[in-house]
Amino acid sequence: MTSPAAPLEEDGIVPDARRLVAWSPAPAVRASIWLHAAALGIVVTEPAGWPGAAGLVAANHAVLACGMRPRSAMLGCNLTRVARPAPGASDLVVLTFDDGPDPAVTPRVLDLLDRHGAKASFFVIGQRAARQPHLLREIVARGHSVENHTHRHPLSFAAWPPGAMLREIRRAQEAIAEACGHAPQYFRAPAGLRSPLLDPVLAIAGLRLISWTRRGYDAVSSCPDRVYRRMTRNLGAGDILLLHDRATVGPCMALQVLPRLLARLAADGLSAASLRMVLGESPRGATAGQAIAPACPPPAAHASR
Repeated sequence: MTSPAAPLEEDGIVPDARRLVAWSPAPAVRASIWLHAAALGIVVTEPAGWPGAAGLVAANHAVLACGMRPRSAMLGCNLTRVARPAPGASDLVVLTFDDGPDPAVTPRVLDLLDRHGAKASFFVIGQRAARQPHLLREIVARGHSVENHTHRHPLSFAAWPPGAMLREIRRAQEAIAEACGHAPQYFRAPAGLRSPLLDPVLAIAGLRLISWTRRGYDAVSSCPDRVYRRMTRNLGAGDILLLHDRATVGPCMALQVLPRLLARLAADGLSAASLRMVLGESPRGATAGQAIAPACPPPAAHASR
């Protein structure tokens, strides 16, 4: 296996410490910081007022918890739909796959995409990427992009402190870059749940948060028709669709739904593409010192959850 340094330098992709993401606290986060500071001031200056200060902080945490929902933009930038696609990309839908690579599923997904002339973004788990580097190289060789979905997919990720989140994300970055020579520039959290502290972590890691317009719940559903209906309801250009290229319980739903989904896209005059294609970005990622814009338009009103 090649070292990560050589392909990163050749491709013009640099480690996260030298990539920049524009970031400033969202209004809700900024207000929370001030509220915590005020509560601390109350406790220091008027110790008897600590119950009221604690109540304010608890209420604030309850409000922030609402922003942890996968498609919420309360806590900061969260791309749920590409409202302004790149020139020439106005008839494209972003197709994404989570939780791979899976040697029993991913090659079959790639063959289906090839058959329909479709492209996609694969949000891979770093640990799996390290075990199946040939699959990541195959994904890239066929014109798709690979992105970051943490190193081990911990479901408690949203409750972790910032340092632990950053280490988990960086381990995935390193594993993916070593496997295929391309560093991710997008991140999707496990189950889509975001921490109020995630935005500054992603800024340090040089990544942007992506969720979805709609998902089929294919990882937990046993009904392909139901998954298909969820994926195609109000389908339109710029939508970000989520499937999984990994079998969980029973047969992989994505393999059953994908041919129908791609046929539906063609019938509607749409095509599936990777996130970077729809945004008009280089598949090789950002170069040293290049600031990455948040790319966070308001969510579409028609998108189903």
